[in-house]
Parts: sequence; C-alpha cells; structure tokens
Amino acid sequence: MQTLLALVETGTLSRAATRLYLTQSAISHQIKQLEEHYGVSLFERKSQPLRLSPAGQRLHTLAETVMKLVGEAERDVARIAQGEAGQLRIAVECHTCFDWLMPAMDQFREHWPEIELDLVSGFHADPLALLLENRAELVVVSEPQPRSGLVFHRLFSFEIVGLVSRQHPFASKPFLKPEDFAEETLISYPVPDDMLDIVRKVLKPVGIEPKRRTAELTVAILQLVASRRGIAALPNWTVQSYLERDYVLAKPIGKTGLWSALYAATTESAAASAFMLDFLDTVRSSSFRNLRGLQPLP
Repeated sequence: MQTLLALVETGTLSRAATRLYLTQSAISHQIKQLEEHYGVSLFERKSQPLRLSPAGQRLHTLAETVMKLVGEAERDVARIAQGEAGQLRIAVECHTCFDWLMPAMDQFREHWPEIELDLVSGFHADPLALLLENRAELVVVSEPQPRSGLVFHRLFSFEIVGLVSRQHPFASKPFLKPEDFAEETLISYPVPDDMLDIVRKVLKPVGIEPKRRTAELTVAILQLVASRRGIAALPNWTVQSYLERDYVLAKPIGKTGLWSALYAATTESAAASAFMLDFLDTVRSSSFRNLRGLQPLP
C-alpha cells in the first residue's frame, strides 16, 4: 500500500524507491506480485509519469483509506503511551516555504489537535541554536550541519528555475548559464547571499556579481521580471501558477538544472516523539501531493 501511494505521488519507479529507501527491483517485485495475484495490470504501460489502470486506481483508493486508518490508530496508541500534551514550534526563514508548510500544518492540526503548534518568526543568525536553547522544536534548513544533540530529517529536493520576461532575449534559450546573469539585474528576496542558491552555488563560484534588487513578495518579484526590470531564480513550485498563465517564462539554470533541498532539524529527544514523526511524514506526503516537480532525497 505504501508502495502504491509513493508511486502515484512521485510519478516514477526510481523516485518511489528513493522515497521508500528500497531498490527499484524491490519496488518492481512488489508490483509484479500484486499484478500476478489479481491477474491485471496496475499501471498503464510506457506511461510517463506513471498512470494507474482502473484496477490500480481501485487499489490506490484502498491504500489511501487503509493507511489513513493505520495512521489514526498509531496516533491513538501514541497518545495512550506518551500522553497528549506537547508543543511544536517551527522556525522557517525561507520566504517560499509557506507554500508547502501551511497545508501540512493544517493537516497536522487535524491529527493532533491537542499539540500547541506555532511559528518562530524573525531572522536568526544561528537558527539551529533555537533547538538547543529550547526556543523551537523544529527548524527547516537547506543543508544538514552536524551538531551534537541534533538530528536532520530529509524532506525533499526541488528545482530552482530562472525566470525571464516573455519578451526577454533569453526567452528562446534552452537554459541559462552563469554568464547570462552578469549583465542582468538579479531580483531576489531580501535575505543574505548564503541563503540564495543562485548566488552561493552558481554565481559566486565563478566570480559573477550582477546588479541586485530585492522585493519581499513573490508576486512583486514576478511583476518586476515581467516588466523586464531584471531576472530571478525561484523554486519551481512557487511560480507554477504564474507559469501556467504564461505570465513569465521559466528556464533551467545549467544543463541539468539547479537543485536544492530541505531538511528538518530537531533535537534527538524530540525526534523520538510520535507527533514529531507524524509531522515529518505529513510534510512529505502533503508536499508531494500538492507541489509539482519535487524529488525525494536519498
């Protein structure tokens, strides 16, 4: 059942295997066993991404129902064993993280209405210190930074795309190269450069320092891009609705694209709590279900 859910959410055999920490052959073997047992194909052959057959859709519906009941039972058992009190304070400094965090938090509240859920606002030079100082239970970071007493949980990886006006000379380019940014104005959120992957991973290593302009809101950045005031680099999921309306154009950054990742950091003690484990599972499942282009982290 978990395999069926993962295959539908990720769209490919390889990503589902990564998500479940199994080999592709193990995933294929499970599907083959199911198909032999029922005597039907569960997926339409040679479809990309994977598409369920009518029989596969029925078993997927069963998997959703059963796994929901299993989750509810496990949470009830955890409440009996550990009690119902608790709090989950989350520190997030990523401007775009709320696109996936808020739906996950809403779903978590339904699972654990007795847990006090809150956001820790403001910029923090050392966000991981919030965990050790008991000022947060979870911090979202882009890279694991090993520190005694902390645990890092994989969430997902995502592509950062270059954004240009439909009338920009770059509109016909298949992808953007670092030197394409040299004579452009880079429009970004007002955050330190070490939080901007386009600067830290692409431009700074080759010594490119474009003109800069900042905006607080995603829609403001996109308006500036559409008006040819500059170009930007944002997570694909953040701008998907604007791309569907042809408001701006998205270009891969480099031939293979610019990919980033998100991790959740907790203390070792918090990582063992039932509601924390459920929150992490909720974040992953909700994000893969609602956002496009995500990939599981190995």
